[in-house]
Amino acid sequence: MSYDPSQPRPTYPWQPPAPPQPAHRRPRHQHALGHHSDLRILRSAYRWQRRVATLTALGYFTLFLFLSAFAPSVMTSTVAGGLPTGLLLALLQLPVTWLAIALYEHTARRLVDPIADRIRKQSELDAKREAVRR
Repeated sequence: MSYDPSQPRPTYPWQPPAPPQPAHRRPRHQHALGHHSDLRILRSAYRWQRRVATLTALGYFTLFLFLSAFAPSVMTSTVAGGLPTGLLLALLQLPVTWLAIALYEHTARRLVDPIADRIRKQSELDAKREAVRR
């Protein structure tokens, strides 16, 4: 018995050989779902969406931490009514987090959801076409 590098080798010598895999052929005009250009667009839109929301919330929090560590005179100075700037910035963390959530939802509705809906409809049509062929 000769060694064929294209065939998978069994883990244990007493295992029976793996059955041959059938060759699947696709028509030239039909691409695999993972290689579809709409999926690449969807992934990049979702990636941009995550980055904007994350950088909004974490950027503000990092600024707050930086000011707390390296500019204590700014954080202890007072604003209207004797309220310390550090406390005001800490209280603003919640609205900034809400803003990040709102940005995430807005970009989802505007950018990501339409692309996902288009892909979903196209895959449903492809599934119906495939069912008719069988």
